[in-house]
Amino acid sequence: MTYDVAIVGCGPVGALAANLLGQAGLSVLVLEQERDPHPLPRAVHLDHEMMRIFQGAGLVDRLHPLMRETQGHLHIGADGGVIRYMGTAGQAKRFGWANDYFFYQPELEAQLRDALARFPAVTLRLGAKLESLTQDDAGADLVLAGGETLRARWVIACDGARSAVRKSLGVKLDDLDFEEPWLVVDAEVDGPIVFPDIPGLPAGADLQQLSVMLCDPRRPATIVPGRGNHRRWEFMLLPGEDDQAMMATEQVEALIAPWVEGSTYRLVRAATYRFHGLVAERWRVGRVFLAGDAAHQTPPFFGQGMCHGLRDVSNLAWKLPLVIAGLANEALLDTYQPERDPHVRGVIGAAVNAGRYICQLDPAKAAERDAHMREVMAAAKPGTTAADLIPAYQAGVARPGSGERFIHPRVGGVLLDDVLGEGFAVIAREPVASSPAFAHIGGSIHVIGQGLDDADGALAAWLDAKGAAAVLLRPDRYVYGVAETADALPALIDQLRADLSLKVAAPEETACPV
Repeated sequence: MTYDVAIVGCGPVGALAANLLGQAGLSVLVLEQERDPHPLPRAVHLDHEMMRIFQGAGLVDRLHPLMRETQGHLHIGADGGVIRYMGTAGQAKRFGWANDYFFYQPELEAQLRDALARFPAVTLRLGAKLESLTQDDAGADLVLAGGETLRARWVIACDGARSAVRKSLGVKLDDLDFEEPWLVVDAEVDGPIVFPDIPGLPAGADLQQLSVMLCDPRRPATIVPGRGNHRRWEFMLLPGEDDQAMMATEQVEALIAPWVEGSTYRLVRAATYRFHGLVAERWRVGRVFLAGDAAHQTPPFFGQGMCHGLRDVSNLAWKLPLVIAGLANEALLDTYQPERDPHVRGVIGAAVNAGRYICQLDPAKAAERDAHMREVMAAAKPGTTAADLIPAYQAGVARPGSGERFIHPRVGGVLLDDVLGEGFAVIAREPVASSPAFAHIGGSIHVIGQGLDDADGALAAWLDAKGAAAVLLRPDRYVYGVAETADALPALIDQLRADLSLKVAAPEETACPV
């Protein structure tokens, strides 16, 4: 048989891709060379947008119990005082979920894999190592170790930073000129982390619920809360330090000792890494897409590395079904990199810039940095969080000035997306005419006050701020565009059809009042 999509790699990104495409009704082959999820924690953080994606994929009931809700990020200067705060203590959840969650990756991967059993058209092949991949105009042949050949119309490579698929395609990485060696330590700790008094700590901020970055020129470090009693430290390796020596148990215990005083703990792992800023030069080669670490690698200073990959496959998961169903031209898939690449580079740029000041080892320059950072913090918009680092889409399937993530308030006691369902959605102030062509591509219209209980006024306030009568949302809940008047909505939908490169002819436009 020929599968609609083959996914190479079943880490969190590949497993989510399989869940989303399975939910869309596609036949999916997942190849993973390891039989069990990786046993050690790697990624630890995700944000509200990932929880929203899990919600839409029918996964949130499985995954939410695994998460620890936290308050964001705090940066401490060389003098021990606050120099940057991107926290959420006391803030409303305008995107429905908390801004920051921490998790234990082996648990997350296991649940994502187990959830694939929901879809009879999804085939998970564990212990299946891809040996080679060839393409033609209609699909790709995947040859496994042992000689078995499988075929799919499209392929998504989620096979990690050392992606064999990327290498086989000859895709080079654009190096954003950041590489620093760090020691990552994970431990199970039976008590709270011990912090000194920190001048300038904002009211309501809880150090046990924050990712704390110590910008200390003696040794930059991070302390991260995890789910349950899991904690993570990241220590920058100083010039001349040896990786193996720094991973020795006695050295690790000496580094974490000040923070676990009075508590017992169990070391889970200690490993050295090189934090990189890298982006693939091409994200699509023929019928193959790169996603996750195969396409980009982000320094971990804002916890967005895995989030990028989950956004990647969420982007593909609404476009591929339209193309495979024959509704949209394959040109729609050319919008993948123009949308995702600048998005990723924007966040990597912010992470690299943070890394440069975090890794400052010169005490005099660190003092100058601290003074400058405090000036920036004083001038910043109140309530700024790491979520504000995520830019709007500037190209692809979005009208100029749109492309941002839409808010996610509660309506009638449930989160908005549970009312909107899947596919494209219009939120309007008043009943408007629908369109058979819009419905044919999975579009629906929802009216405030008639099915949308905007009790707290969040939807109306958003439209007020845009001077709009209606907003048109993509299936991934990014804003496609707004209509200033109800009469302008049909033209906006027509523009969407053009931007999607739709092959289906528009049915006769008969008014269908909502």
